[in-house]
Amino acid sequence: MRMTKAFIPTLRSTPAEAEIISHQLLLRAGYIRKSAAGVYTYLPFAQRVLKKIEDIIRDEMDKAGGQEVLLPIIQPAELWLETGRWHVYGEEMFRLKDRHDRDFCLGPTHEEIITDLIRGEVNSYRQLPLRLYQIQNKYRDERRPRFGLMRGREFIMKDLYSFDKDEEGLETSYQKMYQAYTNIFTRCGLKFRPVEADSGAIGGNVTHEFMVLAENGEASIVYCDDCDYAANIEIAPCQPVEIGNEKEDIKPLEKVHTPNVRTIDEIVKFLNVNPQKCIKTLFYKADEQVIVVLIRGDRNINEIKLQKVHPCYSLELATEDEVRDITGCKTGFIGPVGLKEVPIYADLEIKNLVNAVSGANEDHYHLVNVNGNRDFEVTGFYDLRFVEVGEQCPKCKSSLKMARGIEVGQVFKLGTKYSEALNAKFLDENGKENLILMGCYGIGVTRTMAAAVEQNYDANGIIWPKSIAPYHVVVIPISIKDEDHIKNAQKLYEQLIDKGIEVVLDDRNERPGVKFKDADLIGFPIRLTVGKKTVIEGLVEYKLRTEQESIDVPIEQVVNKVLEYLNT
Repeated sequence: MRMTKAFIPTLRSTPAEAEIISHQLLLRAGYIRKSAAGVYTYLPFAQRVLKKIEDIIRDEMDKAGGQEVLLPIIQPAELWLETGRWHVYGEEMFRLKDRHDRDFCLGPTHEEIITDLIRGEVNSYRQLPLRLYQIQNKYRDERRPRFGLMRGREFIMKDLYSFDKDEEGLETSYQKMYQAYTNIFTRCGLKFRPVEADSGAIGGNVTHEFMVLAENGEASIVYCDDCDYAANIEIAPCQPVEIGNEKEDIKPLEKVHTPNVRTIDEIVKFLNVNPQKCIKTLFYKADEQVIVVLIRGDRNINEIKLQKVHPCYSLELATEDEVRDITGCKTGFIGPVGLKEVPIYADLEIKNLVNAVSGANEDHYHLVNVNGNRDFEVTGFYDLRFVEVGEQCPKCKSSLKMARGIEVGQVFKLGTKYSEALNAKFLDENGKENLILMGCYGIGVTRTMAAAVEQNYDANGIIWPKSIAPYHVVVIPISIKDEDHIKNAQKLYEQLIDKGIEVVLDDRNERPGVKFKDADLIGFPIRLTVGKKTVIEGLVEYKLRTEQESIDVPIEQVVNKVLEYLNT
């Protein structure tokens, strides 16, 4: 490829819309262009990166027994209504009607379609196991598409679905995919961790996310250096942490005037108490029902855990008016004492609080010396908070650490969630009818490209892992007006092509500094510079994108030097 023929429109400045590094650099380096909010065009160099990621994925899927299919993007509503998910996705689902007024959606995922296929074609245990996968576009109408390819409305995804006759077979499929994903992200040159995770709207009871570690990661994970434990903080279990006053004598309940004191910080300062002794009372709207949640003043509610305790489609904080209708006071002065006729879910740590502080359900008043076993009742005590750095690992009791991560893949054990809803059954060895056991396994292909950039860059641009770089080498003649420079650069370019090396010749009539900057911005793993030293001494400047310094290599040794690097 010659740069004079390449469509790689680089930018000198960062577009204002780009918030994170991958978005900024993929735009600046000419890989993507925005078509609409959350919708992008992938330019030629991006297509080369994506194809390499897809090739790695296909190779590992095929090795693990996968067979590639291609499922329809447009899906009939009837299937989603059968599983009950037509309404679960809510406004995130792109919906449309055909000319006959029939409902369809653009597929955000394909469990329904693939299960419908299998129920019509599989009827015997002899046809199992099956592992079918596809790589294609998915569509989700994100309320707030942002961060470039990280949270888009159209994206490329690999999804594989496994079908087994029993739990042993499902476990085998799950472990095969787990290992395949480990191989894929290793081959893509990424630093990652598999972590325990929440299954969300997909369902199932066992799932792991594959997180690429990056400072700009949208998710937080906790992990232990002393064992293999790692989990998304959305599901990481928490045990009550004592604050040291659990053996205090219980004191009489008192009401205290607290004018305009509403936040935990204000209460702490006004009453001179520790935030650990405060009860934070939050009202939520769970679908159409108002519920109350209690948590320690220094903790934060984990809404994923709350929805496990109180299942609902939508969950949001109640409005000021909704709170006043129940308590008769403003938010900031609410508390559990005296609350009736609403479910009250309390975090486990609330059970151990002695002589705590809470709102009095009266404007400008709080209660002190609140004790749960005496002053209020709850629906139940549950783990409802986020784990924090330094807490004990649930496996080995060592201290947990925290990192940011980008989810690039997830594996699920679905069990019979979809086969039961869609009546996908098979006859076993004894002629008995059984539900097929399923798993699903997804990789965000475009997300993986973005995550690779988030993990591999410097002030000058992208540093592609060599396995997924669009081209491995760029050859730069210092001056295209110097015939010797061009002659040597052309010869080197052709020698590299003859060895099957993916190479770009920067034959543009630009200053060397411009070419060097573009080479670093685009992220070629190897830069070869042909100039005076080449003509006079037979030396080519050889520079790895991962290194600060260059070295001089005899021109006759350059090709072997490149091959040596690419093959390690």
